[in-house]
Amino acid sequence: MLKPHTQALFDEYISSHQHPTNRLTHKIAIPLIVLHIVAMLDWVRLASVPWLPGGSLTLAFVSWFLASIWYLRADAKLGLIVSVAMALCIPLGRLLPVWTVVGIAIFGWLVQLAGHAVWEKKSPSFFTNLIHALVGPLFFVALLTGDYKLGPQAQGAPEVAR
Repeated sequence: MLKPHTQALFDEYISSHQHPTNRLTHKIAIPLIVLHIVAMLDWVRLASVPWLPGGSLTLAFVSWFLASIWYLRADAKLGLIVSVAMALCIPLGRLLPVWTVVGIAIFGWLVQLAGHAVWEKKSPSFFTNLIHALVGPLFFVALLTGDYKLGPQAQGAPEVAR
C-alpha cells in the first residue's frame, strides 16, 4: 500500500498522462532519459576518491544518493527498484560512447515530448511541478509492479455519457 503522500503525487501525475499512447511513450522515454542524465552527470568529476568505481566522486554518485533518499522515503520497495536501476546506469553510461549518450538523450526527449504534444495535448507535468521529474520513474515502476492501478478513465476507456 502506497503512503498517502506518494499516492497523492501519483494521482496528480496521472492527470497529465491520460492518453494510453502518451503513457507508452513514457515507458520508452523515461528509462532512456534516466540513463542519459545519470551518464552525463557521471562526466562531472568532483573529487578523487580511490575506493569509488572509476576513482572519482562524480555528480552522478551525489545525485543518485540524494534521489535514492527521496525514492526510498516515498516508497521502500519501489524506491529500491528505482535506486538500483539508477545505480546500474553509472557503469552502463561509462560503457557507452559520448555520441551514443547524446543520441539517447535526443531520442528519449523527442519521444517524451511527442507523447505530450501529439497525444496528450498537455505540457509535461514537471513543467509546473519539478518534483514530477522524480515522480515519473517511480510512477512507471509502480505501474509495472501493480502497486498503482489506473482507474477506468486513465486506462483509455471511453467516457460514459450521463
